[in-house]
Amino acid sequence: MIADVSTDAPEATSSDPLNEALDVFMAVRPRLFGIAYRMLGSVSEAEDVVQEAWVRWQRYDRDSVENPAAFLATTTTRLAINSATSAHARRESYIGPWMPEPVDTSADPALGAERGEALEFAILMLMERLTPMERAAYVLRQAFDYPYETIATILEQTQANVRQHVSRARKHLAGERRERVDADEQRQLLAAFLAAAQAGEMAALEGLFAGEVVSTTDGDGVKNAARKLMVGREQVARFIAAFAHHFWVDTEQEWVEANGEPAILVRRDGEPLVLVSLSTGPDGIEQIRWMMAPAKLERIARAD
Repeated sequence: MIADVSTDAPEATSSDPLNEALDVFMAVRPRLFGIAYRMLGSVSEAEDVVQEAWVRWQRYDRDSVENPAAFLATTTTRLAINSATSAHARRESYIGPWMPEPVDTSADPALGAERGEALEFAILMLMERLTPMERAAYVLRQAFDYPYETIATILEQTQANVRQHVSRARKHLAGERRERVDADEQRQLLAAFLAAAQAGEMAALEGLFAGEVVSTTDGDGVKNAARKLMVGREQVARFIAAFAHHFWVDTEQEWVEANGEPAILVRRDGEPLVLVSLSTGPDGIEQIRWMMAPAKLERIARAD
């Protein structure tokens, strides 16, 4: 997922200023992508932001930059804020629910985060409700541990305002976030869910669900993708049982790691059909996510 950062300068030597600029950029690129992806929830949009940061770095008076890594993080964050604002408008015309694009965190060095914060699906979805400025402050602080003083410079805000943005984001996410089970238990629940879903066993499904379980499908208009949320133990079980005997025919399932969590990639005739992932808590499965949008399945299917 490395963006095209060709210098258009064949035979560049190590002393070539543009080649040196590329070396500096590539050294911090994983962090830049990690910032942009967390803010946007889209690999393609994050790559566009990182590519634009590279273009600006090429054109900038680099001799005047004392700290290239800080300059590039600042440029990337500000570009991501602008992109998040326009992305919100674009998603209003999205067909059905929108979810973040999954990434294979077991094999994708482009995320390159020092910490796994603000990467899991549930948090990325909740972050969509934050303002772009709150999202940026939260990501820089929680995922990359930037000091408040540095974040204030990046966002062109006072430190007091930055602390307020981070505090608001934390409170909002904490209010919505549920206690998680450990990874092994989550994997067991996902395996049990898949077996019950394939069999269409309503009682087994209901036994796995928390009372207010939510099923969300991101298909962007693809055939057979639900265009509204299903909520509640009985409704979700009935919904899944209704398509059990035709949806799973001639499919193969593969375990993958998506956004740091276990998920199942379902293929038919070698082509990705759906990525299934869960959010779980002490009472069972709280969220079921069906990623069916072809454009969002393409990368994780290829990585697998």
